[in-house]
Amino acid sequence: MKLKPLSDRVVIKMTEAEETTKSGIILTGSAKEKPQVAEVLAVGPGGVVDGKEVVMQVKVGDKVITSKYSGTEVKIDGEELIVVRQNDILAVVE
Repeated sequence: MKLKPLSDRVVIKMTEAEETTKSGIILTGSAKEKPQVAEVLAVGPGGVVDGKEVVMQVKVGDKVITSKYSGTEVKIDGEELIVVRQNDILAVVE
């Protein structure tokens, strides 16, 4: 199954949390921080949203940082994905 977002929506997948710290300490599952960086999997067409023209500024493959509690979580083919509005994306990681 494939998700095709509508309007100003973006489908993202959170990246995996780091297994080790920079100093080499291996983290247990509960000690890992929740990742805030996600990869963009699909982007809606944009268009007019709430009477304003929205131009999509992210593209598939971008790494982005999102608001902590934004979006709707969905599970497709065993994969956990999140559908967010473009304005919930705070930055693109380069």
